[in-house]
Amino acid sequence: MSRPLRVIFAGTPDFAAFSLAALLESRHRVVAVYTQPDRPAGRGRKLTASPVKSLALEHALPVHQPESLKSPQAQAELAALEADIMVVVAYGLILPQAVLDIPPLGCLNVHASLLPRWRGAAPIQRAIEAGDSESGVTIMQMDVGLDTGAMLLTRRTPITPTTTGGELHDTLASLGGEAIVAALDALTGEGLTATPQPEEGVTYAAKLSKTEAELDFMRSATELAAKVRAFNPWPVAWCACGEERLRLLLAEAAARRADEASAAPGTLLDPDPDALRIACGSRGDEVLRVTRAQLPGGKPLSARDLLNARSERLRPGRILGPATEESA
Repeated sequence: MSRPLRVIFAGTPDFAAFSLAALLESRHRVVAVYTQPDRPAGRGRKLTASPVKSLALEHALPVHQPESLKSPQAQAELAALEADIMVVVAYGLILPQAVLDIPPLGCLNVHASLLPRWRGAAPIQRAIEAGDSESGVTIMQMDVGLDTGAMLLTRRTPITPTTTGGELHDTLASLGGEAIVAALDALTGEGLTATPQPEEGVTYAAKLSKTEAELDFMRSATELAAKVRAFNPWPVAWCACGEERLRLLLAEAAARRADEASAAPGTLLDPDPDALRIACGSRGDEVLRVTRAQLPGGKPLSARDLLNARSERLRPGRILGPATEESA
């Protein structure tokens, strides 16, 4: 098949919009877009269109927002589009087997990890949190399992000691757009080889929650620094600072000075010119070196700016965390 493909696109958040934008710039034709129903958002809880819907409307594409794809009517509407293939990127709805069987070329998924590592809801953040040295995107032939389909194409990118969740999100979103266009082009040309996922190396990326964002300074500085970076920009790592919350945005592990060996976990140590330094527990030779943070009622600032403000809340010797009833 050398002709351009007729594509149904299904996706919802910003990550998916990158792939839709790439398809709209390709030779393939997006005939319809499926996305989640509008949801309340913001302080006013106003119904808000998803990023994918907004982009689709800019390009005058038909938009479908069913609550489910399980009904015969929804499946008949999808089949009537007579698409060659369906591309699914962070759609948020389960596709039953009846839907997977409708497009002649099946349904392809853009997944933000190097499968089989990090199947599930939060592969970007979990890769950073776990200390992985690389990530990537996998174009997968969808089946009814959770990210278990055969792999068609991958693209890789390193995770550096400073990579944040937001930065990796944007990198993988861009790679995903490039990869799905490459996959569709290959399907219309030389074809793609489907490789079953190995059983070895399977891990699951649990959904992020605000409750896990509080830092436990009994953990090592290496673990905590990875968590800080992974949870930036959401849900944002934090610790109690008296009755308030200190939000930590960028951090790294650094060596502890000899005269600080007895400091209790969570103790604010003497800072250096560009960082707050916090004692941690499981490795006594390390401290958490925080280079960007946010005090309650303030905006995100470099540690240098926070230190220049000489906030009494950040005086050396203060113990950070655990949360009190007031700070939780």
